[in-house]
Amino acid sequence: MSVWQSFRRTGAGWTSKWITRAVTALAVVAISGCTVTVPQNIDVVSPFDINRYLGQWYEIARLDHSFERDMIKVSAIYSLSGEEGSIRVVNRGFDTRTQEWDEAVGRAKFLEGTNTGALKVSFFGPFYGGYFITALDQENYQWAMVVGPDLKYFWILSRDKSIDPLVKTELLTQARKMGIPVDQIIWVEQ
Repeated sequence: MSVWQSFRRTGAGWTSKWITRAVTALAVVAISGCTVTVPQNIDVVSPFDINRYLGQWYEIARLDHSFERDMIKVSAIYSLSGEEGSIRVVNRGFDTRTQEWDEAVGRAKFLEGTNTGALKVSFFGPFYGGYFITALDQENYQWAMVVGPDLKYFWILSRDKSIDPLVKTELLTQARKMGIPVDQIIWVEQ
């Protein structure tokens, strides 16, 4: 999931929770600026094949943010959209506070060509945030590590609801080297 996941809600419409999340994300956008660039000292995956990345991913781990706070069973589905070069993103999770499923629909576009895992994602109008794939199971596309517009946004994704402990250790080592505060990572209940 990304910081911009919570702004377009399908179903019941806007609630105070969603308005609060929208204001928070707008503040993040204003602070980070409108230009989406890869954070310093971060290498993105290349080569990258979007067709192999499409489909469902489960959120295994993340850093805490208000837009995902108390969310469990979080997943994302990526599919090609009708718009040239655009990927449809559907993020879904169960909010343990409200005991309801929440869903956000957005779109992603490549920043540096389709062969590189550097994208920008929008769930709220013209505002985009970075989505940078920093590690990926290049052989089978079974796990990925993603950072957002800066190192405060971090996710580990998997095609399965769990991840191999050896892969987990390797990803945490890489995350630590990038400057991710690994002691603050939340392991998501699936």
